Amino acid sequence: MKTILHKAESRGHADHGWLKTHHTFSFANYYDPERVHFGTLRVLNDDYIAGGKGFGMHPHDNMEIITIPLEGDLRHQDNMGNHEVIREGDVQVMSAGSGVYHSEFNNNPDKAVKLLQIWVFPNKKNVHPRYDQISIRDIFIKNEFYQVLSPNPDDQGVWIYQDAWFSLGTFDSGLQTNYRFHSPTNGVYAFVISGEVNINGQVLSERDGLGINEVQELEFTSIKDSRVLLMEAPMQLS
Repeated sequence: MKTILHKAESRGHADHGWLKTHHTFSFANYYDPERVHFGTLRVLNDDYIAGGKGFGMHPHDNMEIITIPLEGDLRHQDNMGNHEVIREGDVQVMSAGSGVYHSEFNNNPDKAVKLLQIWVFPNKKNVHPRYDQISIRDIFIKNEFYQVLSPNPDDQGVWIYQDAWFSLGTFDSGLQTNYRFHSPTNGVYAFVISGEVNINGQVLSERDGLGINEVQELEFTSIKDSRVLLMEAPMQLS
């Protein structure tokens, strides 16, 4: 088993006033050669956007971009004709493919939005750009990891062009469960949204991250009431 631990306070940080952000992996002005990516997981940003503020139109290509609001609402617009509001309890995905422009703004003038934005390297390049979002309220299961993303359009949750599976879990204190990998060549990056947990013997607190590979199963215990995101993805870039 190989592991890499990223404590919350070790992440890159930027404070632009309207935007406060923490970077688990190298991003923008934060660069650490030891923290560029975890397999095909390229970006894990933990963002706070002030009321009414946001990012104007900007381009992306050949990247799978996943957005998970933790509090508040995010307004999305793109050159594919999508005008959507992504709310707490939603998961959004955008396959940038051959190229897309989009903007992201806090939909509320007087309340911050907090979100995770995650980028995954795709296994197919220059695909036709696509957009999707779902509400996870109907698939939520307390005290279990439930799937919110996969490589299969017919499976539960959103899908991306990569052999990746994301699962969320909200757990009561003392709950024990296991997570089995979909592929022996994949790794899992666990991110603690809130609470405190033990994963394969490693204690993690709020906003800590742990990458694990060369193992087939995670043994999970919630030490406190917790919410956790598991991101399983290939360790080798295509």
